[in-house]
Amino acid sequence: MKQVNQKLMNTKIPIFCFISLITLSFFSCEHKSGRRNAHQQKNNTYIERTNPATKALQDKTIVKMTKSNGIYQIPVEINGVRMYFIFDTGAGLISISAAEANFLYKQGKLTSEDIVGKANFTDANGDISEGTIIILKTVKIGDRVLHSIEASVVHNLNAPLLMGQSALEKFGKISIDYQRGEITFE
Repeated sequence: MKQVNQKLMNTKIPIFCFISLITLSFFSCEHKSGRRNAHQQKNNTYIERTNPATKALQDKTIVKMTKSNGIYQIPVEINGVRMYFIFDTGAGLISISAAEANFLYKQGKLTSEDIVGKANFTDANGDISEGTIIILKTVKIGDRVLHSIEASVVHNLNAPLLMGQSALEKFGKISIDYQRGEITFE
């Protein structure tokens, strides 16, 4: 998805977001979600290593991919919650569904302070849809943790989870080994 037009709201919680989150609380978040049996700084984005011993591997992080219905997914922790994202170099931002945002909100992993505003996005078909821009406190891929990463919430309960450029560009070099089913982040 490409960001077409970002309009920041004057309030921290746009009314439509609040109403959406309340409405979504009546729906189940498990259906077609990116979670598989998974139960601070806003302006400074940086990467930390959770396992300093991996420095010996020349700063490489290798992540196993899974293939489901012809689509490759990678395990990612968003604000401490494990989810499976489609590796999508064409997406500008990390993208999550309204169901996932609601789940994070109910767990206290997403708060009203994390909501930045709204924006319009163009999908691969050329359709334009509105979404909510949020800041994810942490995005963990392998042993690397990214902080304060911008993401979009698609106002659709069944939207796929997309690992987009807002996180991927922080790594510099990424290579894919389809035979081994691995992505290497350097």
